Amino acid sequence: MTKQSRWQQCQQQYYLLLLALSFFTRIPVRLPEVVKPEMLHQASRYFALIGLFIGVITASILVLLASFLPISLAVLISMAASLLLTGAFHEDGWADVWDGFGGGWTVEQKLNIMKDSRLGTYGAASLFFILMIKYQSLVLLSSHSSNPLLALFVALIIAHTLSRAVSTSLIFSMAYVSEDAQSKVKPLAQHLSLKGLLILLITSAVVMFSLLPAVHCLVLIAGLWLMRLLLIFWFNRQLGGFTGDCLGAAQQILEVAVYTILLVLASPATTFLTEAGL
Repeated sequence: MTKQSRWQQCQQQYYLLLLALSFFTRIPVRLPEVVKPEMLHQASRYFALIGLFIGVITASILVLLASFLPISLAVLISMAASLLLTGAFHEDGWADVWDGFGGGWTVEQKLNIMKDSRLGTYGAASLFFILMIKYQSLVLLSSHSSNPLLALFVALIIAHTLSRAVSTSLIFSMAYVSEDAQSKVKPLAQHLSLKGLLILLITSAVVMFSLLPAVHCLVLIAGLWLMRLLLIFWFNRQLGGFTGDCLGAAQQILEVAVYTILLVLASPATTFLTEAGL
């Protein structure tokens, strides 16, 4: 391989990373004049890395604010910052899924409701509860840790990284069912290669094992694998596959799952059992 060809490959991967960043955040980036469909497919391999970026930004804001504000308020503002950074991209999918699944009887009805830009009762209620669960989980996690800020910093980074990796992995295992040809997620959701899946998993593993004890990592892997199976069952039962909104909803559920698992691991009872070797 020549030096020029290696440079072209690195440049191609850089553009894929920028494409993933532009898709998941409101950060303006300069992309090539022509974005080919193959690039859209391949960009999904970097979604976990974008999650890591979002997690670091959100966690840094929280730690900075907590130096002069109560932790509970710092958590709330950091959550708002995350919404601004991502444009509430995943939260929108979460609300649409609950509106569609709750208000439709047939697959066609559910898809039509999910495409509707208006927010329904199911969606509004689901947004309230998911945000409240996130907030309460993070506040409780800080109260159960001897180093609250470090615990929250690690939790946010891991949750944002792993939730995007696992939700993106659904593309590899499920069929895309949206009938909307204009769907902004369709080009990205049609295909995830084995190489792309491995990059997602390796990124997640490096982040997780760098920040947590091995035992905690294994518990997280088991918990998220179970959640992934449940999500596949749920989406297949409701739609026979997934849509872009389903990926957003999956990310939200998995993010909460990470906070919940870390909270259980940090609880006094679990700590006692671990120290006792049980």
